[in-house]
Amino acid sequence: MSLLVVGLSHRSAPVSILERAALSADTQAKLLQDTLAAEPAAEGTVLATCNRIELYADVDKFHAGVAELSTLLAQHSGVGLDELTPYLYVHYEDRAVHHLFSVACGLDSMVVGEGQILGQIKDALALGQELHTAGRLLNDLFQQALRVGKRAHSETGIDRAGQSLVTFGLEQLADGTDVDTWAKGKKALVIGAGSMSSLAAATLARSGVSEIVIANRTLARAERLAQILGEAGGTGVAAHAVEMVAVGDELTRADVVVSCTGATGLVLTGDDVETAVQGRRTPLALLDLAMPRDIDAAAHRVPGVRLVDIESLAEASADAPMAADVDQVRGIVSDEVAAFGAAQRAAHITPTVVALRTMAADVVAGEVARLEGRLPGLDEKQRAEITQTVRRVVDKLLHAPTVRVKQLASEPGGAGYADALRTLFDLDPETVASVSRADLNDADVKNRGRV
Repeated sequence: MSLLVVGLSHRSAPVSILERAALSADTQAKLLQDTLAAEPAAEGTVLATCNRIELYADVDKFHAGVAELSTLLAQHSGVGLDELTPYLYVHYEDRAVHHLFSVACGLDSMVVGEGQILGQIKDALALGQELHTAGRLLNDLFQQALRVGKRAHSETGIDRAGQSLVTFGLEQLADGTDVDTWAKGKKALVIGAGSMSSLAAATLARSGVSEIVIANRTLARAERLAQILGEAGGTGVAAHAVEMVAVGDELTRADVVVSCTGATGLVLTGDDVETAVQGRRTPLALLDLAMPRDIDAAAHRVPGVRLVDIESLAEASADAPMAADVDQVRGIVSDEVAAFGAAQRAAHITPTVVALRTMAADVVAGEVARLEGRLPGLDEKQRAEITQTVRRVVDKLLHAPTVRVKQLASEPGGAGYADALRTLFDLDPETVASVSRADLNDADVKNRGRV
């Protein structure tokens, strides 16, 4: 295993850099394709959220891998390498596994303990599977990260340490008032119909707003979200959809606006906000969860407007209290990292063991054929008994060393046992390599479409 992650997040970079480095869906796909085209990388996938961009790869050279992945991130983000480098962090092998598992548990989130990151990890894995850039290592890693994250949330109280970015943002808008009390009876405008916007709409509905308007570039998606919100099995709130051209008019009617789109430019300018609040007596609350931002920062200065965005959320989260359950989650992460490393090391020797048993089976077949040539009078029952006896002898001779070598290989520093086995039994390297390729193909087929 030569797992490498190069990335930046709210912990390493200011929001201004994260905003400029944000990757669109098309850019993420191109980044992964270029990553596999790069010489050091055999697999790759990207985890891109509103407050982190991380490129994961299986590389054969550490320094060349760091240089290549850093360059690719700079090229596709549009932030120059010299400017981006001071904000990048690098994790390798077990440290990279530890990092992703910590991310999956919400320990590295802007709001500690939030569970939305699991959906984002799931999306990252799905993209790698769709583009066939995630092979056995990254499939195993991300599948395990999802299980670790779910385990942390089910076995500990980490949920009490934080909440979703949406809930945290609404708490900041409420400014000390209970969110349900603050939201009751308000009219809400949600711009966007993706996962974050959908979560925002559902959260607002549960908090007691009287009406929700969904605006999206694809009207059908907005209509679907509005339908779900309005159904009896949903929240039952009054909800309807509008096209993006109607946002200006809806802004004059709304009390609270949540925006999270994939737009590369501003959705609401400072002038849009200023125009919307002219003549109104009630304040306007704006929550911008997009990266890059949807709402002009100039809206901060408009009288009667309160704007909370990713930057202000980052500042507020720095003072958020940590739950005692965090230590328990850290223990889970450490245990899972050790287990994952042992499993990967054990899997590394499997092709060699398979090649050894294949060689033994060929020897048995050859000797049985030679015996049949010397003793042509053997009947079918006698030949079967002799063949079975020889196979049992070989299996018993190989059982103990192969079981033991797998145990030894799972321990730190155990990778050399595969080399020793190949040398002692003079195994054909191409045979071992062919088993490895078959395993990779099987893993690709098995994991295709799974998340």
